[in-house]
Amino acid sequence: MLRTPLSDIRFCITDVQEHRIIIELAESGESRPLHREQFETLYQRLTETADEFELDRLPPDADPYPAVLSLHPRFDIDERAGTITETDEPTSTQLVDTAHESTSGDGPERTEPEDLELYGDALLLLDALERHAVSELTTLDTPALVNLYTLLSDVQRGADDLRQRVSDVLLDRIHDDQPTHGQYGSVQRTSRRRRTLKDEEDVLATLEAAGIPRERILGVDREKVDEALDVTDLSESDVYDIDERAYVRKAEVDEEVKESRLQGLKDRLAATDSDEGDALRHEIEELEARIDELTSFRTGAEVQ
Repeated sequence: MLRTPLSDIRFCITDVQEHRIIIELAESGESRPLHREQFETLYQRLTETADEFELDRLPPDADPYPAVLSLHPRFDIDERAGTITETDEPTSTQLVDTAHESTSGDGPERTEPEDLELYGDALLLLDALERHAVSELTTLDTPALVNLYTLLSDVQRGADDLRQRVSDVLLDRIHDDQPTHGQYGSVQRTSRRRRTLKDEEDVLATLEAAGIPRERILGVDREKVDEALDVTDLSESDVYDIDERAYVRKAEVDEEVKESRLQGLKDRLAATDSDEGDALRHEIEELEARIDELTSFRTGAEVQ
């Protein structure tokens, strides 16, 4: 089941023919043809506007065209911006509206955790891992590697935060050193000692009282060395062995792009929750191939 991005009309595709697609409106049951020439016109307008077209420029009866076109991985609909865009890499933002359909399986309905960024970041990372050959990283282009690094960093941060919260709860429930088992593994309560010196003068006085001269334990203080470098002509290399290594760090995250792509993944994930999920995915794959043929955008002379 699809829906139009502006008028929110639900419909399904009932037939794909050489020069047109037949759709059926869910509310009225009315059948309507979507013609190849109109897809060509939409694509021409899209290319004339720098590969991004404002959907409100379409006549009302043309609203199903971008919805069907978005099934093709080259085209992405941003409902918040009200645009359809041609992309260079596959997108999963397909307007398959099954998010509000009831699930008929025996298991509980899948729900999205609230206020948990890790869930969204993990979905985006999973999508990236499915689309890129991470076993051959050297074959990936630089933007793809940047995307992977950013998502891996976000997932690691979110996982570390959540792991600490889970650990705090577990500590209240595990009271001995015996392993506690779950389905995927086991955990065990353990402890770690961390030592911090007391006040310096107290430590020196205590050791001197025990017969240890302070000269024996006094050493070089890094902070005082740095202060000395500031008032001398010495360089760092005169007193430090320096090992300098380059590394990559995350500079910024485009949250709007992440949220737009994540919404498409959530739509796809919702589709898999129903018994019709497998059949729907198979149907979409076939439609992508047929739409690719239908939207090859030949001129009218070439079609005849």
